[in-house]
Amino acid sequence: MSFELHREKFPCRISEVEIGAGVAGNGQRFLQVGGASTLPFLSFDGPSGHLPVIGMEVWDVVPELWPAPLENIFGPVAGDPVEWARHCAREWGAEFICLRLRGADPELSDASPEACATLARDVLDATGVPLVVLGCGNDAKDNVVLQKVSETCAGRRCLIGPVTSDNYRTIAAAAMVNGHLVIAQSPVDVNMQKQICVLLNDLGVPQTQIVMDPTTGGLGYGLEYTYSVMERVRLAALQGESSLALPMIVFCGFEAWRAKEAKTGPTDGVVQGVAWEALTAGTLLQAGADMVVMLHPEATRVVREHVKVLAGGEMAL
Repeated sequence: MSFELHREKFPCRISEVEIGAGVAGNGQRFLQVGGASTLPFLSFDGPSGHLPVIGMEVWDVVPELWPAPLENIFGPVAGDPVEWARHCAREWGAEFICLRLRGADPELSDASPEACATLARDVLDATGVPLVVLGCGNDAKDNVVLQKVSETCAGRRCLIGPVTSDNYRTIAAAAMVNGHLVIAQSPVDVNMQKQICVLLNDLGVPQTQIVMDPTTGGLGYGLEYTYSVMERVRLAALQGESSLALPMIVFCGFEAWRAKEAKTGPTDGVVQGVAWEALTAGTLLQAGADMVVMLHPEATRVVREHVKVLAGGEMAL
């Protein structure tokens, strides 16, 4: 008796998005994400698109109150974002850099738009890898800062944001005009994710310039809810909801290390913190994450090897 493998077919596929673009002589790399026509890593059901990419996060200011495992790793370079980013790309294998402009917050350093834009350009030039740029979380300041970043880094296809349904026009328009992509963020809600994507489409932003951020919950702090929403988003997209047929980005490092459990353990939290971050990332990869932003280099290595295994390779311990 012969056995016929059941294959689950979907009518639609996730849009392919290209991040990063070189200029003459700088040798900058670019990444392609998305393109799946089946659920994550189920290549026996159909084309699974591009493999997820793993990046690392860099701050423009020295982070305060970070757990010891992160301070011990980043301490020597935390005061120099360009050198920090260079370490991430060259020594720790980050496929892209995520620059968090925390210092632009008026309640903190209140860094000028010009300073933030210059830093973003310097990180791009120093690393040669694609760049994600995050604002400080203050809508009024982000509108000015991210517009300046878009202009200064024009043509480099950075991923800029986040934008929400309450604050998207200025940032999205600047990104679109200057050849960048935008992060469409929603508060762990399928309908609100669809809403911001539709608003961006109505503004004229094409599917190839949008990446979704469904908002990440770390292990033990909303991970199950995040997983459920991401899974529903991906299923809806594959079943024909074109506004959601977009790659997703998750910020695992930032969220995982906020959990108190990540900072405890027999060796000053190193083993448990790395595990907390890696498990958060591994779980969300199964939910459909296309871009994963990490913090600790060892967690980054583990997740990169995990992706290789899921794609059919062997893990290097």
